[in-house]
Amino acid sequence: MASSSQSKSHPAAASDPEPLSQTSGNSLPASPRVLVAICTYQEAENIEAILAALRDALPHADLLVVDDSSPDGTSDLVRQRQAEDSKLLLNQRTDERGLGSAIVSAMQHATEQGYEFFINLDADFSHDPQALPAMLTLAVEDPQIDVVIGSRYVKGGNIIGWPLRRRVISKLLNTFATTCLGLPVSDCSGSMRCYRVSRLQQISLATLQCTGYAVLEELLVRIQRSGGKMAELPITFTERERGQSKLSLGEAIRSVKFLLKLAWQLRIRRQEV
Repeated sequence: MASSSQSKSHPAAASDPEPLSQTSGNSLPASPRVLVAICTYQEAENIEAILAALRDALPHADLLVVDDSSPDGTSDLVRQRQAEDSKLLLNQRTDERGLGSAIVSAMQHATEQGYEFFINLDADFSHDPQALPAMLTLAVEDPQIDVVIGSRYVKGGNIIGWPLRRRVISKLLNTFATTCLGLPVSDCSGSMRCYRVSRLQQISLATLQCTGYAVLEELLVRIQRSGGKMAELPITFTERERGQSKLSLGEAIRSVKFLLKLAWQLRIRRQEV
């Protein structure tokens, strides 16, 4: 990639980390060191199956569940699985809420513990864990790439289970956001991503402004402004079959307001973000 304002679209295709709630385990493979995080609230119907699928897709990765004290027992199910998976970590949060702050807390763990790559995806099978090896391979093989985005909107990407109206609205909002923020990607709101941790260490995670869903766009802005480069791989996004979506109308409105504020900072005030 010639500059930090460009992205690529691709066809589909040290010591142990300090545990959060796991006190023993096997040593990690020498390289690469990978942390896969899923952020959960009320995902008891999906958590056991998604953890099994993640372990199958990336056998040597550490898995981290960030759970906002789900009343349905999500954390309890994770603890049960820890007895048979020494690389499964749990952060059960009691004082914080929200997808944005959950993702950032997982990223901070990755930077503090010396991982090389950080992967995030949804816990409800909207994202297929079998797509992760290709994303990780691309990041490992091309050291210029700082984040690989699982994209619904590049050639080969797809969405299953959404009515046409929702597809159109989502596409329009993505186009609006990428244009306003000057992002060189097709899908700026999807959370299935593989980040190079050395880049995350350069973008001041503690000063991110958004604690909600729009942190996904804010992260890309920070990465781009720090000189980072992005790539997209096509994925198929499938509407969840079990459990309820956590994206409320209120959160969607807050996200749009934040993106407008961020665009104002970038385009008009030239304020550091």
